[in-house]
Formats: sequence, C-alpha cells, structure tokens
Amino acid sequence: MNRIRTAVTAATVVLAGTLTALTSPAAADPVTHEENDHVPAGAAWTQHYFPSSDGSGVELHADVLLPEGLAEGEQVPVILSVGPYFGHSGQMNLEGRQRTGPSDRFDDFIEGTDLFERGYAFVMVDLRGFGGSTGCLDAGGAGDRADVKAALDWAASQPWSTGAVGMYGKSFDAITGLIGNNLGHDALRAVVAQEPVWDYYRNTRSDGVPRSTIVNVPNTYNLIATLPQLPDDDARYRANAEYEKAHPECPLANTLAYQTTDPRTEFWADRDYAAQAKGTGTPLFFTQGTLEWNTEPEAMQEFLDNHQGPERGWIGPWDHVRGNDRTEDGRLEMGRAGWFAETLSFYDQYLKGIGPRTAYPAYAVQDNTGTWRAQDTWPEAGAPTTVDLGSGSYVDHGGESATAASFLRCSAPVDRDIRVTGTPRLALTSAAHGNVMVELHDVAPDGTAVAFDEQVALLRPGATALDLKSAEWTLAAGHRLVVEIGTIQAGPLSDWIDTPSGETMEITDAALNLALDDPADDLPTDGGAAPYLDLYRQFSTSELPIGPPSFTLPTSGH
Repeated sequence: MNRIRTAVTAATVVLAGTLTALTSPAAADPVTHEENDHVPAGAAWTQHYFPSSDGSGVELHADVLLPEGLAEGEQVPVILSVGPYFGHSGQMNLEGRQRTGPSDRFDDFIEGTDLFERGYAFVMVDLRGFGGSTGCLDAGGAGDRADVKAALDWAASQPWSTGAVGMYGKSFDAITGLIGNNLGHDALRAVVAQEPVWDYYRNTRSDGVPRSTIVNVPNTYNLIATLPQLPDDDARYRANAEYEKAHPECPLANTLAYQTTDPRTEFWADRDYAAQAKGTGTPLFFTQGTLEWNTEPEAMQEFLDNHQGPERGWIGPWDHVRGNDRTEDGRLEMGRAGWFAETLSFYDQYLKGIGPRTAYPAYAVQDNTGTWRAQDTWPEAGAPTTVDLGSGSYVDHGGESATAASFLRCSAPVDRDIRVTGTPRLALTSAAHGNVMVELHDVAPDGTAVAFDEQVALLRPGATALDLKSAEWTLAAGHRLVVEIGTIQAGPLSDWIDTPSGETMEITDAALNLALDDPADDLPTDGGAAPYLDLYRQFSTSELPIGPPSFTLPTSGH
C-alpha cells in the first residue's frame, strides 16, 4: 500500500513537471491559444514577477497577454487590471480547470473589443495575498495602493509598452482603478471602473451601523486568498500561492480589521477613495447602479466632485452587473447597447490620441421610467430644495414590537413630473441614543408606495446629518414623496446588523435637502429599461397610511 502510494506520488510529480514545462511559460516562452485554450485567441501569454513598491518584500505576479506575433521592438499601449480574482484555479472558487492558464475573468472584454487586433496588451496583476503574489491580503488599503503603483510602474516600463496605461475592472478591480486615479501616476491615462466601492467604510458601516458585509466580505476574500492553485503551475507560482496558508495571521488580521468601528482610524481613512480623489485628473469612465445591493452609490457624488479630470458615466437602476451583461433571455442588464465600442473609443482617445468617431454623451442616465437621457454633468439639477419635516417620534425596537416604528411626512401631489437626482441629505436632532432609518417613497394616487432610497445611522443626543444613497427617480404627476423616519426594519435588501436601543426617539428639526430636476428638459439618448427595475419594484412596493400633506415640492425652476 505504501509503495503504491509512493509510486502514484512520484508519477504525479513527474506529470506535474511535464505539464509545467508545457503550459506555464517563462517570460521568454510565450504560449498561444493553439497550445493552451485558456489563452484568448490572438494572444501570446507569459508570466512575470516583480516586487511591490513599498519595500515590504511582497512579490507580485502578472499574467501578460500580448498580441500574437508582436514584432521585437514593437510597442502597444497596455490595459491593466489589478485585483484578487485572477488566480489560475478560479476567480472566487475552484472552477474545475484541468490545466493552468490565464484567468478568463475579462475574456468578454477582450473578445468584445477585439483588443489584440486593435493593438493593445492586457495585463492581469494579482494583488498581494492572491493568485501568484505573496503578502497578506490588504482589503484596498496602503498595501494594495503600493501594489497598484508597482503594477503601473512595471506595465509602463516594459519594452513592448508605449508607456501609456489604462485600467479596467468591475467591483474590486474597479476599486483598484480608483486607487490608480488617486495615485496621480503619470503613466495612467484612463480608468474604466464598473460598479466600484467609492468609500469602503460607507459600504460596510452606514453612519455607524454595521452591515453583514463586515463578516461576509472578509470571509469571501480569505477564501479566495487560500484557494489551492493548479499542479501544473510553475513552482514559483505555487509557492507564492501558499503564502496565506503559511501565514495564518493574514486572514485573521483581515477579519479583525473589518471590525474597526471608528471611521477616523487610519484603516478606514486609507480606504476613503472619495476623499483621496480631491484634485485628481485621470480620465474616468464608470458605471453605477442606483439600486445596487452590493456596491451601493454611496460617496459617488463626493468622488466626482473631488475628481477634476474628464468624466463619462452610465448611471441607472440596475444591480451588480457589467455594461455588457445580458439576462438569460438576451436583454441587456443595463438596457444600453455599445459598452465595448464606447470603452474602446475611450481608451483610443486617451491612450492613443485617436479622437472618437461617435459623439458619446459625458453621462448617459436612466431613471425609474426606463428612459435614458444625455447630459454634460451629474447631477444636473436646479437650486437645491430643502424640505422642512418638523418633529416626530418612534420607538427604536427594530420592528419587533407593535408600537410606533416610524413617522411619515408626505408632500402634496406634484402637479408635473419631477425627478429626485444626486444625493439627498437629511439633517435632524435627536434627544436620545438609538438608530434611525430614513426611506423615501414614491406614492401613487391609489396609495401604492415604492421605496426608492434609504439610509440608516446611529444617533446620539444632538444634531446629525446623513447622506442617503445617490438616486435617479422621477415622481410622476399626481404622485407624492413620502419621507419615513423610524427604527431600522428588515427588508429584502436590508442587511444591517443593528442593536435596537428600546428608546423612544424624539426627533426635532428634521429637514431633507434634495436636488430636483425637470424631466421636460431631458435630451434623450439610446437605451431601454434595465430588467432589474421590474424585479426591484416587486419587492419594494407596499401600502402606506398616508396622512395630509405637510410640504410641497417645487416643480418649476429646475
């Protein structure tokens, strides 16, 4: 039995060595699609290692895809993606791969743009702690910032690189795009970021109230960081991939860091990308779902206000999807065609100096009506409107009692369509410690209400101000805006881990600041309704006990 096991082990080692020689290329030994079907058609794959930029000794791994047949001395601009999802065995879980090869995470982008035919390289760099890179995973902080800088330095300085680099990503590797912008790196000419997190604290703790993400996010990335890689990966890659297992303090430190409660700490300040964007100027093309459940539109407006460079954005009522994603029946998840064409035009403009052949709007925005409009800035609204909500009270019991859980303030029916855009802000004064949940409802004449914006916060005695999520929602003529203020209650997309105080919360001086826009001034642009909008309405619709109006929304002058 032992001899059989030994023989099998020896054979496995020999086989792994043979596969390594065949499929894990050295830097000077590129592999094509014909040799390994994980390599995209038209590309030549090599792997490289280089140090991070912080002097920590962390070694980073890169998968490089160059246009097949690129002549010696020929140079191309680089599209760079830096993140945790490029491990050869799978993005977030083991994917059953039988041989190693570059991640297929952005094969849709490569194929949709004909990237290599159009004369670009694509480089995927593993952040510290992931894939073939060493070091403790860092959750978007100073270590990851050093890795992004090193990746930009490296990609810009290769003999096949023109020195012009663009970044591309979605979710976490969109965050690294924001980090790249905030670095102000000379080589970075453009960033495309789909559904990023704009401020990590606000994504995990809403004004002091923790979300379930303080547990499930570190657990998810700890799992990714410890995924076993493939037996035919080269020895250096496999050794680097074992770093987190050899250093169990790394996942533990990552888990504990998310328990940090004070937003003023260095941990959260390092991850406030909106604040760090002040004065930056890298051209930015982003997408943001206003009804996102994962990377919500929090701190987006602050980032854009701080960012001084050219901006282009798709904003609308979708969830955590890519610009090209489709439903099972073939409908575009965002409702707008042309994602890859516009993205490549953006890169051509800023990495190659080729002017766009199509006049794309700076912002393409969809609201709850399912229609798209073009505008030069976002938000585009008239003078801010402040609505006096007065006083009220509720019991902070978390919805676990029949006693008053909230109070409502409703507008008179609007006499024409009016849109809530930008980032609503609520100010109030509390007499006690407790929790508050603020919801904005669109109420039809028949009393049917759709909750379209919300936020929660910890309250202390005294004045508090909180930003709601950025919104794009039109109230149709005859509808009313209802503001609900109360205890935090469970809902389909509510994952807050609150501790009800049991106190009666006496609220005074409540006021809501809104940016309002007149849909009559819209400049239409191509696109249809995001399919997610119908699903969202299904689980966000209720009946509210509407009383007499307490305020009027202005519908002219916007």
